[in-house]
Order: sequence, then structure tokens, then C-alpha cells
Amino acid sequence: PNYMHHSLIMDYFRMYAEHFQLLPHIRFQTRVRSVEQRPDFSQSGQWQVVTVDREGREESSVFDGVLVCTGHHVHPHLPLQDFPGIETFTGKYFHSRDYKSPEEFRGKSVVVIGIGNSGGDIAVELSRVTDKLFLSTRRGAWILNRVGAGGVPGDMQFGRVAGTLQGVLPLGFYSSLGEKHLNSRFNHKLYSLQPKHRLFSQHPTVNDELPNRILSGRVQVRPNVREFRGGAVVFEDGSVEEGVHAVVFATGYRFSFPFLSDSVLPVQDNRATLYKHVFPPALQHHTLAVVGLVQPLGAIMPIAEMQARWAT
Repeated sequence: PNYMHHSLIMDYFRMYAEHFQLLPHIRFQTRVRSVEQRPDFSQSGQWQVVTVDREGREESSVFDGVLVCTGHHVHPHLPLQDFPGIETFTGKYFHSRDYKSPEEFRGKSVVVIGIGNSGGDIAVELSRVTDKLFLSTRRGAWILNRVGAGGVPGDMQFGRVAGTLQGVLPLGFYSSLGEKHLNSRFNHKLYSLQPKHRLFSQHPTVNDELPNRILSGRVQVRPNVREFRGGAVVFEDGSVEEGVHAVVFATGYRFSFPFLSDSVLPVQDNRATLYKHVFPPALQHHTLAVVGLVQPLGAIMPIAEMQARWAT
């Protein structure tokens, strides 16, 4: 299938590693403590890498090059300080990273905060078993289909022609074309999903089922949460939902590189400056590269492979 279950993705990774005989070169359950420039970096471009195994043993090695492949989804972002009264909430709350199965929420009332891809998927799945499901969004989202024109995967429509047009046409005009197409499927304003941003100014949400679940009443869209009062959730439009059993924070992730010095690769406001999304521009020798720190509309694997080929 084009959109594979996570178990099939895991099978693909294992097959890939076995086919290219990568397993003997992988050190499992090993943490990288530091990656530092060697004293002679200006001549050699080499790196000193310190690792720690599960027994706490340290090992220091010298490498000619380093690829950093930790990606975007490193630290769950749980902004509890933005939700007054969360300490009084009598139900269960957790980040979407810790969501595993809908079964424990059967027959219950659940609020999902955030309408990114994780929030949309979790809301749809939970709505099949919960008594009530509320999807809280601060600023709405543009909803794209997984299934594109002619039944092909939707990301296949974003090829070189679309990329060329996006580079030539004004952003506002190009966004208007896309927004008109998306609203022809369903009017985002009628579904309380009309975002405050233009289509191509932020990452869209990909979800085929969400409009149907909203239309059937299984998912109820609400604005941002104003506060918690025990088992009640108060939204910014003044509406109050009593007896909420659980809250899922689908509020994204932060990334960092704690094993690297800020002088090598600084991160500010969850952004890192990289040449072509790969190379830290300030290094004298470009022997360190970042792979996979992108958010594409399609699969990341082919992009990461092309980045790795370029970097090596």
C-alpha cells in the first residue's frame, strides 16, 4: 500500500538494513554524549565523538565525518503553562507521543488539543469509540487529502511543475488557487476549520476522514482551551464541557542537538540555519551534515536518502 501501517514501515527498515548489511555497523542502545571538533579541525576536519552504552561505559572515537539524523520529533512539546487550571484537572492528560490505543477511552469524553497530523489522526480514531470527542484548535488548519486526483497519493501532485509555479507566482495568488481547490471539497469555514494563515505559509494537515467525522457529529470542533476547572474544560468561545475524562496534547515537538556546541549548530525558536537544509554554514570544513530535518508533504525517506548521498 502507498500509506503503510507502522508495522510495515518497521519491516521495510529491517529489510533495508539487512539488504545493505548495515546491522553490524549499528550500535544499539548507545547514546551520543558529545560531538566536538578535533584540535586540528582546521586541517583535518575531523570530529571527536564520545558515546555511552547501556552499562554506562564511555568510548571516544575519531571520525572523518558526522551525519546527524535525529529529525524534528525529539522532545514532546507540552505547554502546560498556557492552560490555567491544568493542575486541577481530574482526568488524564498526556502528549500525543504517548498515545497507543483507543480502547481505554471507549465510552468516555475526550478533548484533543491541536490539529496537526497527529491531532487529526488521533481525533478520527478516538471518535469511533468515545462518547464525545472534542477537537480544540487555536488557529484552524487547511486539510489536504491523502488520495489525490485519479486516486494517486496526494503528494504526487506536488511535482516539478507545481514547484516551478510556486516559485514564479506570487505567494498570495498561488495560495488562493490552492485554497479554492480545498474549499471546493468542503468549506473550511462551515466546519470551523478556516485557518488564520494562508495555505502555503504553514504546514497543512493531511486527513481524508476528518471532514466526514465532523459532518456526522462524531468530532466536535472547538476553539482553544481557556482553562480547566476540575473535570470541566472551558473554551475561548465561553462553551464549557463537563465530565471530560482525558485530554490529548497534540502540540508538536521541539528539537535540539545537546551533543553539539551552539557554536557549531545553534537552535533558536525551534529553527536551525542550514545551507540547503543540510550543512551548518559556519563550519570551515563541511564534514558534519544534518539529514532529515525537513517536513515534506510526502515521505521523508527518499528525501533523506538524497541528502545523505549529497553529504557523503
